[in-house]
Amino acid sequence: MVTLQNINPLDDATLEELGFTWHTDSDTTKYVNDALVEISAQEAEDYYEAVNTIYDMYVQAAEHVINNELFFELGIPFNLVDAIKKSWENDVHWHLYGRFDLAGGIDKKPIKLIEFNADTPTSLFETALLQWALLKHNGMDEEKQFNNVYEAISENFKRVITLFDDTELFNERYDGWKILFSCVDENDEEEATTRLLQQMATDAGFNTGFEYLSNVQFDENGISDAHDNSYEYWFKLYPWEDIAHDEPELATTLTNIMNNQKAIIINPAYTLLFQSKGMMKILCDLFPDSPYLLQTSFEPLQGIKQVEKTVFGREGANTKIIDANGTLLEEMDGPYGNYKKVYQEYVEFPKDINGAKYQAGVFFAYEACGMSFRKGSEIMDNMSKFVGHIIV
Repeated sequence: MVTLQNINPLDDATLEELGFTWHTDSDTTKYVNDALVEISAQEAEDYYEAVNTIYDMYVQAAEHVINNELFFELGIPFNLVDAIKKSWENDVHWHLYGRFDLAGGIDKKPIKLIEFNADTPTSLFETALLQWALLKHNGMDEEKQFNNVYEAISENFKRVITLFDDTELFNERYDGWKILFSCVDENDEEEATTRLLQQMATDAGFNTGFEYLSNVQFDENGISDAHDNSYEYWFKLYPWEDIAHDEPELATTLTNIMNNQKAIIINPAYTLLFQSKGMMKILCDLFPDSPYLLQTSFEPLQGIKQVEKTVFGREGANTKIIDANGTLLEEMDGPYGNYKKVYQEYVEFPKDINGAKYQAGVFFAYEACGMSFRKGSEIMDNMSKFVGHIIV
């Protein structure tokens, strides 16, 4: 059972002062829950250990996929295979951050991997800043959280240069290199997230710029903003699979930019391997005894309740829950129906006294660095609520 601690919510004006403008959902309900999930220090430690272990498994699985040319099995677009290989071969292509979605971890229920949002994860702003502000607003000790996301990502920016944790080496090697941050326009959440990451990079010591995706310039000389300022690094809050399908010429250009060593892209192309839910089938093949994995297959599972997902998709879209007899219990429509399917063993999310379900989200930036929860029903969709946590 999920235990909650009620709190006084932040009002809309205060949230907007923080830059958090997406506080009300389309049905006029509040996106941020006015309660915190209580977890123990041991539960926080268990989430930390689980995510670090799972990430190491993903690294081994990615190596296996690349060595055995299993890109088709994961639904990887052919026009990004070269970029994936190139980014994997050289450590300068550094994975900045991602978010693991997990079931369990509360009331001694085993932690189970649901999926890995490795490329363009949401809820960064909420996890890093908002839940900290909620504790402060309610006179609580802000240290009573598993949450050092801001500091962890700031430090990980330095590893883009050093490839490991060495501030002195960063200062020695850093030579005024610049990072351009980009997202689509007219999306408050994505812009606030991108500008938050820009501030983290600035804190780490980089010179930074911001440009909407539609204004970024790409050519054989690299990547530049609308004023022809060139950048050695480009952070894009735009999914690699969308680049492959919607902007195939850009996919080719970015591959050439990487091959010519004109710029480094964050998150790197190989995070598309991690992003594919097909990787969970590969993980099951490689680590059949892992306590963190749910049985996953490219074919329907026989005789057990399961979840059908597309290899790429977000916010629960195109997800189905099917019982052991093959009967459809619940489904969510969406735009990702043409992608390859995977079938994952069903697991129950922890519930509160009213029956609402909770999915843990743990961010990873070199190591597990902070968590929060999503509150919803069987399929966590874009109407699920953000819930902070407190260690008791």
